[in-house]
Amino acid sequence: MEYLYILPILFFSVVVHEVAHGLMALRLGDPTARDMGRLTFNPIPHIDFFGSIVLPLMAFFTKIPIMVAWAKPVPINPANFKNYRRDDILVSLMGPLSNFGVALLCVFGYVFTMSIGGPLNAAGSDFKSALFIFITKMFAAGISLNIFLAVFNLIPVPPLDGSHVLCSLLPEKIGEKYRRLGFAGILIVLVLLNVQAFRNFMMSIVYVLQLPYEYLLHCFGF
Repeated sequence: MEYLYILPILFFSVVVHEVAHGLMALRLGDPTARDMGRLTFNPIPHIDFFGSIVLPLMAFFTKIPIMVAWAKPVPINPANFKNYRRDDILVSLMGPLSNFGVALLCVFGYVFTMSIGGPLNAAGSDFKSALFIFITKMFAAGISLNIFLAVFNLIPVPPLDGSHVLCSLLPEKIGEKYRRLGFAGILIVLVLLNVQAFRNFMMSIVYVLQLPYEYLLHCFGF
């Protein structure tokens, strides 16, 4: 149960990710997600049995080095878009961008909790101290976790967001054939994540993207 503090920020992050998709789609003329009740931070409508429950629990209990999860994709009707290719890219990118935003919120959350609670090694053993340690660790983990979720979702393999961007940039016939991989593509991604070289490559990108957040923490004295 050592890493239980990761689960709340993980669930929150994947919900924000999907709501961001829906909000951008709404802004571009597609109200489908709103009309189906998916523009909510209530996690229940967003739960995907495998991606939101089974996979995180597998990673948690088997101590897989990378924590991956996703929520149920928000419904999008591209027929409502004025410019399908452009708008599909914008909707797809909004999810990963929201994760970068949540990572920034985690920076401020960490700074705030550390400012009012003091160093973790000085915390006591009562419930209030335990709660402080839990929340502080959650915010600290949320920074790198959200950067990883953004990078993970930008992998150009269906059904991840990066595949939508790639398909919209490819010639139409080739893009449509590529989309047909569907959720079978996630098996490819899960296999890749078990390849050490690919995992190292992803984590090197996460490390570079995390540097501005670490600099911000440094500016606050942490």
